[in-house]
Amino acid sequence: MWRLNEFNLSHKSHTVVRLAVHLPQQQPIVYQDGQEAQAIERAALRKTTLTSWFELNKNDPSAHNIFYSDIPQYYVFDKSTTNWKKRQRGGQNVIGKLPVVSILDTERYYLRMLLLHKSGAISFDDILTANGLRCITFQQACQEYGLLRGDQQWHDALNEAAQFQSPRQLRMLLAMIYGFGEVEDVPDLWVQYQVSLCKDFVHRYSEQTEPHYALADIEELLTSYNLSLQKLHLPTVDLPASVLERANFDVVEEQAKANSYAMQLNSEQRNVLEILLSAVYNNVADTPKCYFFRWSCWDRKNFCLFNFASHNTW
Repeated sequence: MWRLNEFNLSHKSHTVVRLAVHLPQQQPIVYQDGQEAQAIERAALRKTTLTSWFELNKNDPSAHNIFYSDIPQYYVFDKSTTNWKKRQRGGQNVIGKLPVVSILDTERYYLRMLLLHKSGAISFDDILTANGLRCITFQQACQEYGLLRGDQQWHDALNEAAQFQSPRQLRMLLAMIYGFGEVEDVPDLWVQYQVSLCKDFVHRYSEQTEPHYALADIEELLTSYNLSLQKLHLPTVDLPASVLERANFDVVEEQAKANSYAMQLNSEQRNVLEILLSAVYNNVADTPKCYFFRWSCWDRKNFCLFNFASHNTW
C-alpha cells in the first residue's frame, strides 16, 4: 500500500559531515597488505578535516570565531585538495559530527572536549596552550580552561550518550566513569540518569524494582574496576534476587533451541544469520550493528530465523 500510494520511503533533511578527531601524527590510514609504506607517504601529504581546519584558521580570519563542529555550516571540505572552501549555499541544513571517543582513550577524549570549546586553533600546540601556559597533555589543558570543574564533563558525556546508546551501553559508560574518572558527586550521576539507565527493564518489571536490576548490572560492571555499589555509596541491592533471571538462564537449553531453529533455515536465511551473528560477536568499530529487513509477508521461516538469533546471542 505504501508504494501504491506513492508515499516517500525515506526522507533526508540534513547533511551530516563526519569530522576527524585524532592526536598528532595518529590519523587513521587505509592501506592494502604490502603497501603500508606508500600509504604512510600519502597520509603525510594529505590533510584531515582537523589539520585542514588548522590551516583554515591560519589563512582565513573570518573562521577564527567558528568552532570545529560548526565549520561545515560555513565551509565545504574538498576531498581532492583536502582543504576547507567557503560554502556558497545550503549551510543551514548541515551538521558537523565529531566521533564518540571512549574515556579509555584519555588524551583523544580530552582533545575532543577542547575542540568543542575552543575556536580558531592553528595547531595542536595552540590547543595545548591555555592562559599562556603550554600544557603537557590535553587533559591538563582542559583543567586550565576550567572544563573539568565539578562533574559537568561527566554529565555532558552521559547526556550525549543517552541520545543514541542503549541502556546497557549507558550503564557500561557510567561504570567506566566511576572507574576512571574523578567524580565529585557519585550518587548524583545515578539519580540524574536513572530513567535512561533503566529503560530496557521498564517493560519487564515494575517501576519500583527496575532500578534494582540496573544497579545489579552496574555492580557487575564495577567489579572490573575493583569497585562496588557500597564503595561508591550507591544504593545496594540483593544481588542474588536481582539477577535471578540471569541465574536461571539455561545455556544448554537455549543452544538446543538455536540448533533446532537452524535446521529449518534455507540457504539465503543462513547467509543473513551469519551476517547478524558476525555483527554481534565482532567488536570492530566499523562493523555495522543495525540491519533492516523487508519481506512481502511474514512466514514461519523468517520466524525461525529471528528465534535462532535470539536464542544464540543471549
